[in-house]
Formats: sequence, C-alpha cells, structure tokens
Amino acid sequence: MSFRVTLCLSMLAASLAFSSRSNAADSDGKKYVIIHADDAGMSHSVNVGTIEAMEKGCVSSASIMVPCPWFQEIAIYAKEHPERDFGLHLTLNSEWKTYRWGPVAPRDKVPSLLDKEGFLHPDVPSVAANARSSEVEIELRAQIGRALEFGVPVTHLDTHMGALVCRPDLVDVYVNLGIEFNLPVLFIRNVHKDERTAKEYPALADKAAELTLALDAVKLPILDTLAQFYGGESQEKRKETYLKSLRELKPGVTEIIIHCGVDDAELRAITSSHLNRDGDRRIFTNPEIVDAIRNLGIEIISWKQFHAMSKLR
Repeated sequence: MSFRVTLCLSMLAASLAFSSRSNAADSDGKKYVIIHADDAGMSHSVNVGTIEAMEKGCVSSASIMVPCPWFQEIAIYAKEHPERDFGLHLTLNSEWKTYRWGPVAPRDKVPSLLDKEGFLHPDVPSVAANARSSEVEIELRAQIGRALEFGVPVTHLDTHMGALVCRPDLVDVYVNLGIEFNLPVLFIRNVHKDERTAKEYPALADKAAELTLALDAVKLPILDTLAQFYGGESQEKRKETYLKSLRELKPGVTEIIIHCGVDDAELRAITSSHLNRDGDRRIFTNPEIVDAIRNLGIEIISWKQFHAMSKLR
C-alpha cells in the first residue's frame, strides 16, 4: 500500500461517520447523470463533434487526450470556455493502425510505455505486460502538467481504454494522482460487488474497497453506476439503447460515456468507428433525448458539480 493511500486511510479512521455509500446524491433519492464524451483532442473531427454536443446538446462533460495531435485545439477551447467541464483522459495507448502518438514525457524516461516503433502501446494487454508503474506515474504527471500549462481548467481524471485499471499498482498510481491534485477520478462505488465488472476488471475489484475509503476520506466523489455502449446495428437501435439506459437509471450518480465526432474524411481515415461517433453526436444533440431525460426526472450534472456535491456530505 502506498504512503498516500495509507495516510488517507488513517484520516478516515478518525471519522468513521462516513457510510459505505456517502455520495450527497444518495440521501435525496434523485437520479443524476453525467453525459460524458471521451477522446477530445484525438482529432479535429472529434473536437468539432464534442464541442457541438456540449454547446447544442446535453453533453455535460468531456475528457481530453493530452498526447494526441489535436490537443492544443481543444485546450484553447477549454481555456476560453471555463464554464464547460473538461477532465483528462489519461492515455497509455495509441490504438489506431496509421494514426499514432507517443508520450508527453521524454521517451528515454518512459521506455516501458513504448512499442517497437516508439509510440505508446497499441492495446491494454501490452501495457499490462510491459509498463513500469514508476514510468506510468512520470507520464501521467507530464500529461497533467501539460494540460495545466495550456490553461485547461481540469475538473477530473479518467482512463483511456481502461489501461489504468489493468493492474493493481496502476490503479494505485491513478487514484493517488487524483487525491494529490484534488481531482475526482472515474471510479465506481461497490465495483468489487458487481460480478460482471469484477470479472472484466479484476485489478479494479482488487483495489476497490481500499481506494474507496481513500477517496471518501478526502471527499472526492465516486460514481454509483457507469454505462457505455459501443455496438448497435443502426442509429435508431443505438438511440433506443441509450434511452433504455436512461429509463433504467437508479438513484444516485451515473456516468454515460459516449464518443462524439463528425463523419468526415479525417475521421474515416482514422477509425472504423466514425459512424458510431457521428451517431453519438447526433443522438445527444437530438431534442428528443433532452426531453426524455427531463421527463424521466433525471438531472444532468457535470464532474465539477459532482465534486461540489461531494463536499456537502
């Protein structure tokens, strides 16, 4: 167990008034949702789609990939629009075949994070097999530092492709950085009690109870539920799946992760997911979705609001 987590657990021991479910939202029985767009900064078309979904739709939060080529564009927007909610999509992978990026830290400081071509590893198993936790921390600090240098008013941290929850020591690095910078991290309460999630993310389940206590000790918020959806045979079926998730929302705070973009030549050259990304943008700028959320009595919030709510516990 790291020193920082040990310290937080010691702080918690002095005030066991915290319950096992201590989000401010839990006590009022309301349903809250963060509609969150991943991968800002990945490309120009993703930036355009994300901004449109925030300005014209109901996307309440997004996270930025600092190592990516179009980081500066979205960083400038975030700095000029502090009312928007931007976190950092902490990135250890460069997954597309011909559109690659490397680390923010000098390559000679993080060699275990690189593939044979000098880019970040293409998949999570490669991270799990090769990454040294000390070098992961160097790279994540570099990403956070670069975002702050560009004036991004960072509201939270999360993890691209789940790479930071592939090993227990990397989960420690991830959560400890959130605690150090006083930034919420994407983390799910009672994740170790959910059989499906625990099977998919065993490292996260292994550290869940310990790190939940650490986050509660410093009043950083923890999600009750996370929903994300990648498939769908048609745009209409994708929309119905999102609506079903909203209808089945339980009291507390849920994050729905989406991926926005504009189906143009750039996005088609990068990824086969161009239609789904364009579809997410269109779904969450559709007034029908906004009306459905309102009629279901769900309140849309940002990570900034969620953090403020946690301080009222």
